[in-house]
Amino acid sequence: MNKDTLDYYNTHAEYFCSNTLHADMHETQTAFLGAVLHAFPDAEKKDIHLLDFGCGSGRDALFFHTLGYAVNACDGSAELVKSAREYTGLEVQQMLFTELNEIKKYQGIWACASILHCSHEELIEVLKRIHDALVPHGILYTSFKYGSDEGMRNGRYFIDCNEKKLDAILKETPGFTVLKQWQTGDVRPGRGNEKWLNVLLQRN
Repeated sequence: MNKDTLDYYNTHAEYFCSNTLHADMHETQTAFLGAVLHAFPDAEKKDIHLLDFGCGSGRDALFFHTLGYAVNACDGSAELVKSAREYTGLEVQQMLFTELNEIKKYQGIWACASILHCSHEELIEVLKRIHDALVPHGILYTSFKYGSDEGMRNGRYFIDCNEKKLDAILKETPGFTVLKQWQTGDVRPGRGNEKWLNVLLQRN
């Protein structure tokens, strides 16, 4: 994630949190947890380790924690980490995506509207790091603004994805199977015309 993007989130953390904290992600959260539980049917929730990777306000980390999962959360922005710690009561770690360095730890990694701030080259590296951090058959959920553009926009760096572009990216990061990909509108009020590409991947 480039410095301008981090600066944006550090400067606009309060606005970002207030704008996203109450977004209804229930349908997508359910799809992610369903995939995790299907992959590990005999595991108890307390033994299922999830990482909220780029947690922002901490909205989703708290939701998973409340359900009884073992949750870690991280974000690259110091101000968002501070906000997420206050909101969740969890020990949220400040960490860049390229600093993920764990091996076979997580049954699920939730990267909701987060790794879309990587450049193409960074995204390939980060997906490889995610692959290594997942246990075999572990699940990754991630999402991108729908399209094929890449570059700075509204103060942040974005890599957009459609189905064709995602397929090309996954060919550069072998080791995942696509379980599901689908389009949704933005769940934030007044932004339903913005489209997102959602994907559930499973580590082979």
